[in-house]
Amino acid sequence: MTNTNKRLTFSEYIRSILSILVFFLMLLLATPVILLLLIISFGKLSNVVVEHIAPLIVKPVFWVAGIDFKIKMHCEEIHYPAVYIINHSSTLDILTILALGLPKVRFVAKSQLQYNPIFFLLGRLTGQVFIRREKSDKAVETLKRNVDRIKEKGLTVMLAPEGSRKHPGIIGPFKKGPFRMAMDLNYPIVPIYFEGNRELSEGGFLFTHSGKATAHIHEPIPTDDWNLENIDGKIEEIRSLYLSWAGVTEQENLNFIKSTP
Repeated sequence: MTNTNKRLTFSEYIRSILSILVFFLMLLLATPVILLLLIISFGKLSNVVVEHIAPLIVKPVFWVAGIDFKIKMHCEEIHYPAVYIINHSSTLDILTILALGLPKVRFVAKSQLQYNPIFFLLGRLTGQVFIRREKSDKAVETLKRNVDRIKEKGLTVMLAPEGSRKHPGIIGPFKKGPFRMAMDLNYPIVPIYFEGNRELSEGGFLFTHSGKATAHIHEPIPTDDWNLENIDGKIEEIRSLYLSWAGVTEQENLNFIKSTP
């Protein structure tokens, strides 16, 4: 396990502040273009926004922050439609998610992001899903309401099964929501493991160390034989993969929780 308590250097603070400014500047510049594309296409260019424009927005942010972001494929091709899941432990995840440019993807994000008027406007217009993570029953209802729309349009959906970046351990407990959604959609699960995000930025804002971050896209996991009786075991099997990718055992994960103030 890598020590994540290393203090930022003065130059990293400066780069982080500049990268935050660049991020919001890019959003401001891109918003009119995105709105125009959505208006003239009657919303049909939403996929273009997510697949092509979003990665362009974050590319200069990575450059200013000194982050070398790579995508490493552990499968032959991007599989879709599917339910993509990620490990979530850093605010930096927002940028690496946008940088992926996955085809026909919609993100399930916390409702608090809607407090930012730009995120609210772009999120609503491009069909993203906002849920109240602190109220699991309402979150499940929101996911269920979106199943038909997602399936009808052949969309891919991305969720974080840990729910929030503020979870116990290197890999936190997995909630059932993403996996029940995969069952309802009859979609495979595609695990994505973000390596380096947590080490670069563990705080609540985009203050980051310079360094490398990698998105590992793994083979799809079929859900054809999943049911209510075996879903708990299936979820634990997938979570154990994330523990192995993080380089920790369950016991080491528990020890980390106990040692964390």
